[in-house]
Amino acid sequence: MPEDMKRRLVIPNDTKYLNTVRDFVVEVVANSAFPKIDMGRIVLAVDEAVTNIIEHAYSHKREGEVDIQLELQANATKFEAFIHDSGIHFNPTEISNPNMEHHVATGKKKGLGIFLMRQIMDIVEYEFEEGVVNRLRLVKYVNPEDKDKDPHKKKSD
Repeated sequence: MPEDMKRRLVIPNDTKYLNTVRDFVVEVVANSAFPKIDMGRIVLAVDEAVTNIIEHAYSHKREGEVDIQLELQANATKFEAFIHDSGIHFNPTEISNPNMEHHVATGKKKGLGIFLMRQIMDIVEYEFEEGVVNRLRLVKYVNPEDKDKDPHKKKSD
């Protein structure tokens, strides 16, 4: 049986590296059993997470990095992204979903990143150590019912 695939990418907190992030995710997800439409969605979810970190977590300082670790189980049916940064603490799980009707009616063009991550991924978890690191875990299963079997899943999900 093949081993799990694990890849790591560290980028500066600059949106000019988002294409590199997207290519990195495609490289890993292309080795999975996910249908093509799910592959694009996973890329979008990771892209939204990294974009939010760059634009918000590092809005107070110029220098910083985003550490992205991707894992694909040997059976290629579970994708995990671990995204770490040392920017401002922000817990996406505390944000409620937007009222989409109001969002569209008011012409808003931003503010849907967290909503999209939740819609696309099966698990979205966040941890933070004061002054050290923010950790975001995104998980997608080929079979969504496997979410309930996740040994690392927090009870709040």
